[in-house]
Amino acid sequence: MKTFNIQQPDETLRLAIQDKIDNLNKPKGSLGRLEGLAMQVCLIQQTLTPSLAYPCHLLLGGDHGIEREGVSVSPREVTWQQMVNFTRGGGGVNMFCRQHGFDLRIVDVGVDHDLSGVDGIIDRKIARGTKNFLYEPAMSEAEMEQAIHIGIDLVDDCIGEGCRVLCIGEMGIANTSPSSVWMSLFGQIPLAECIGAGAGLDSPGIRHKCEVLTQAVERFLKTSPHYTTEEAIRYFGGFEMVVAIGAMLRAAERHLVILVDGFIMTACALAACQIAPAAQPYMVFTHCGDESGHRKMLDLLHAQPLLHLGLRLGEGTGALCAFPIVDSAVRMMNEMNNFNNAKITKYF
Repeated sequence: MKTFNIQQPDETLRLAIQDKIDNLNKPKGSLGRLEGLAMQVCLIQQTLTPSLAYPCHLLLGGDHGIEREGVSVSPREVTWQQMVNFTRGGGGVNMFCRQHGFDLRIVDVGVDHDLSGVDGIIDRKIARGTKNFLYEPAMSEAEMEQAIHIGIDLVDDCIGEGCRVLCIGEMGIANTSPSSVWMSLFGQIPLAECIGAGAGLDSPGIRHKCEVLTQAVERFLKTSPHYTTEEAIRYFGGFEMVVAIGAMLRAAERHLVILVDGFIMTACALAACQIAPAAQPYMVFTHCGDESGHRKMLDLLHAQPLLHLGLRLGEGTGALCAFPIVDSAVRMMNEMNNFNNAKITKYF
């Protein structure tokens, strides 16, 4: 697998950033989380005047072989139907991208449908869905490498347009299943604690999902008892998820601010940080959803999400909703006056 050269943000500027924050005309610490966000963005970009220029949202679509086992209440054709709906501006992701000025890029990386003639969809299809990981690895080594490189290329294209902040969303029926497995394997958490309702399974459906995923993990561990991170990613991951991992790692390598959405994207962030722990400081964890286990997965990363709105739509919608908070932190650094210029007595 490609090696990424990701460096922890240089801490040299920390004192200067903190001094600027403390000298804005406000009581010290009075803007709470915004001050911490401002510090994070300034360190990522290595500047006292950060920018969220040309925000881009990658919406990645892919189908999953494990869907054939009835682990989702939604049938797989919903993936391609929603992808087409996104091109018409009718999805939640469309609304939030319009609201917050994001350039939305809809990318087919593995949908089980011919979308090549649909205007508005970028065709980077690896295959028509992954294989069923109950019986075999979801993808080959070559397909995994291809997915990582697609993520790299998509980020480089955004950077070429001037992008400084990246948001990633997904559309893939049954993708909570590989997310739950990754959470269990990478976090050493019992699988049953990682499995939830996904798009709306009832209690019998959740039990069935747990049985299927347990069988799949047991088979994997029999053949790979000393598995590597990359092997676990390849065996269970969806194409859209592995593309997201490649995009996150490239974005960290290029010093972008990465907005991480809900359960599936947090699982991708967890996997990316298993590969390159230095990527995490570039990530802003935006939302804790209602999918079972999401809070525990955020705890694995010692992450404090900005919002808890009960969202479980995916598509990157939680991250897009949180963007104005990050924007406020950046505006604080660039637009608030300081005590000296405002001729206000500094009282601390």
